[in-house]
Amino acid sequence: MLANSLFQRGVFVLYLVHQGFSAAQIALLQTLLYIVSALAEIPTGFIADRVGRRASIVIGQALIGACLIGQVTLSGYAAFVVLFALQGIGMACVSGAETALLYDLLRRRGAETHYVKVKSRYATFGATTMALAIALGGSLQQVSWELVYLASACALLLAAAVLLTRVPEIRGQDAAALDEPGEADDEAGRSSAGPVASPERAGAPLSKAAVLRHLTPRLASLVVVSALMHATMTPYFIFTQETLSHQGIATTLVSVVMAAGYLIGGFAPLLADRADRRLGVQLLVPLTLLVLVAALGFTSLGLAWLTVGVFLLAVGAPDITAVVVDNVFNEGVPSRYRASLLSIITFVESLLIGCGYLVLGWLVDRAGPSHGLAWYALVPALALALSVPALRKGTWVKGEKTG
Repeated sequence: MLANSLFQRGVFVLYLVHQGFSAAQIALLQTLLYIVSALAEIPTGFIADRVGRRASIVIGQALIGACLIGQVTLSGYAAFVVLFALQGIGMACVSGAETALLYDLLRRRGAETHYVKVKSRYATFGATTMALAIALGGSLQQVSWELVYLASACALLLAAAVLLTRVPEIRGQDAAALDEPGEADDEAGRSSAGPVASPERAGAPLSKAAVLRHLTPRLASLVVVSALMHATMTPYFIFTQETLSHQGIATTLVSVVMAAGYLIGGFAPLLADRADRRLGVQLLVPLTLLVLVAALGFTSLGLAWLTVGVFLLAVGAPDITAVVVDNVFNEGVPSRYRASLLSIITFVESLLIGCGYLVLGWLVDRAGPSHGLAWYALVPALALALSVPALRKGTWVKGEKTG
């Protein structure tokens, strides 16, 4: 709850405008945020495996909180470039470690089969908290911008303190003991056999090269497809604001539509467990991509309320599918290098989201908001074509059972 109390989230663009930054400068800051986050994902993932998942999250939350404080105490575009870059590193520290920590805590209790249900409830609770924080942030801004940002920073620092005192630490080596007993015993037996035992067999966190060697084409395909899905939905969500305004919707109604979209995206994961049981990842992934292609295509008609309708219908589908895909990654990847591989996955997602912002921004400038979004439908269409290898039967990780 505290970690999602980001009061500035709904008004930060207005604050950057208040600082005198142009729309192009703001877009570059957002792209920088995702690119730096992408580049930092892999090293922070290995930190989470070696130092600990909890430690990585605490470092990330503290760094983001410090950056928010810096945004109301420093001025000038150069300072904001540095702050957004550091915030991207903080986001990377939290992302993969957060998912790995949740899954491994469930495994400790023998409840990993409930991951989809727990993660979906967590996502819904977080989105509801975020929506309330966004609403409250507008009221806090009436007092001062400093209050909005300092309140967000304090919430993050309190969240870090609670995590340190209430949640146990799990490192990659600790998580290796959570693998199947037979596998763990086999590894232990081989480790005790003599100096030929490798750190990989001993359950120690693997190097980056070792982690990548365990990837199968099937898992690599799903990683790229999932990243393209996020790279479609994230810029689509932001640029829909400009599209609706261009199609004649008043600013106040645009904000209502965005708020409704955020809440739908937050509550949609509650359906993930049922969707996983009834459809599975083999059907959810292509259906979600088809929904995104259709939504972006209908936007080109220039009918405002049709754009609103398809947006609200489309916004929840990726959130449902994302939870199910996360569960596939968690179940298919052994604990000893789960955080590292999840960080590699988030690296790819962040990189493609950053590129997506640049591409869609260029398309909107060249073709206009409505037609620019329609051309962007080529991205989920490409993901749909690339999803074919991932949806076939086979192993996710080399040396693991077929799933």
